[in-house]
Amino acid sequence: MWRRTYFLLILVRIYFAMSPSYLHPDENFQGPEVIAGRVFSYPVHETWEFTSAHPIRSSFPLWLAYGSPMYLLRWLWEGFGYDEVPPSVVYWTLRVLMLTLSVVLEDWAIQELVQSPRARRVVVPLIASSYVTWTFQTHTFSNSLETLIVSWSLVLIQRIVEDRKRSGVLASSLLGFLVVVGVFNRITFPAFLLVPSFSLLPHFRRKPFSLVFIAIFALFTAFVAISVDTGFYTPGEFHFSSLLHHPVITPLNNFKYNSKSANLAQHGIHPLYQHFLVNLPQLLGPAFPLLLFLRRPHLNPALVSAISGIALLSLFPHQEARFLIPAVPLILASIRLPKPPHAKLWISCWIIFNIALGALMGIYHQGGIVPVQNYIARTNDSVSHVFWWKTYSPPIWLLNGKNEELTTRDLMGMPGPQMLSELQSVLPRCRTRKLPYMDTKAVYLVAPRSAYFLNPYKLPEGKEGIELEEVWSYGRHLNLDDMDFDEDGVWKTLG
Repeated sequence: MWRRTYFLLILVRIYFAMSPSYLHPDENFQGPEVIAGRVFSYPVHETWEFTSAHPIRSSFPLWLAYGSPMYLLRWLWEGFGYDEVPPSVVYWTLRVLMLTLSVVLEDWAIQELVQSPRARRVVVPLIASSYVTWTFQTHTFSNSLETLIVSWSLVLIQRIVEDRKRSGVLASSLLGFLVVVGVFNRITFPAFLLVPSFSLLPHFRRKPFSLVFIAIFALFTAFVAISVDTGFYTPGEFHFSSLLHHPVITPLNNFKYNSKSANLAQHGIHPLYQHFLVNLPQLLGPAFPLLLFLRRPHLNPALVSAISGIALLSLFPHQEARFLIPAVPLILASIRLPKPPHAKLWISCWIIFNIALGALMGIYHQGGIVPVQNYIARTNDSVSHVFWWKTYSPPIWLLNGKNEELTTRDLMGMPGPQMLSELQSVLPRCRTRKLPYMDTKAVYLVAPRSAYFLNPYKLPEGKEGIELEEVWSYGRHLNLDDMDFDEDGVWKTLG
């Protein structure tokens, strides 16, 4: 029965992986957009993390996770005699890749961490039924990659500790490699391994060669990662002399940047309890009380990793829910479900919670951004400017080169009158009532339907010389970040 449930949940995971929701701009701008620009020469937008004098994002894990499949896709595409790979194909290929990594690597790691066959029959479907698995783990987040690296690092630690006869050379070598990849992927990674790694100390006393191989492979991987980043960020041809004079060590730059409270204040300051009392319940839903109140969870290495990681991350004032994604499967693998007669009630709450959050985050959350970019990429209309208002920043690389012809402006959530001023600044070059034939290029304004401020400007009621005509729309889009209830009113906005 549990196997049929699990395979059904894999189909659910496939459905959400193929849905164009947009959880956070970082899923594009901190990964695929940068690498796609290098592999396919797409015009892209590189964020400050990659363009500052001391870049804080490493390209090394990005080449491993996204660059390799992109090169393989380009080779296959050109091998079949096609032209350049469309960005939409690359986008969905990466979604399929993240889905595959989630189903294969994450579920495999959980089955190794949970050694009891009876417990696996509960844990594997439980994790597979979490909306975090459906949504975040199938998107191209560095946090999603971190989840896989944390899980497999724990598996390797478990293998090394339990193998008392051999030194565990292979597992130790892989662990040294993964630790460095994890650090270069996200500097928060060590927080999840710091406490569990103490279990290796007795093994190192018995088998010192295990520690030697961890150090050798960690140092070699770090050398390769620093070389890749130095070559990535250094203009011109790469020379090894650059490693001596101007090495680019992105984790160090990242640590220095995040150690300054003034820098973190630009991204949001949160209280110390944000992770435990706000973010974790959002991710776990009905499973959160099981961790605290109902039944004592089994204190295994997975739970130790999750709790200690959350505690260490809580020391930093900037706290987002996605930072805790690696802890979700570890906690779900450790809690104990209620026994009858409360079991049915809890399962019902769990199903309702994940269906609701899955639909919200996996289908509707900023769900129109990617379809709009794909529409603009394939439309034959001549467009000079595209203004985005009250949405997340759009991924520029999906325009299939059209951003060389048009200008994309992200107006974020600026006030309506200021948005109109920005829009009017380009209208004299386009068709208006006073100058109907001056230019045939169109100006697009992309905004959610909740932006009630725009209603008076829609045809035929256009005013102030601005007329908005709907040329394309996408229904499954919900914006929860820039709804203006104060200005537009509650019912008008919701309507």
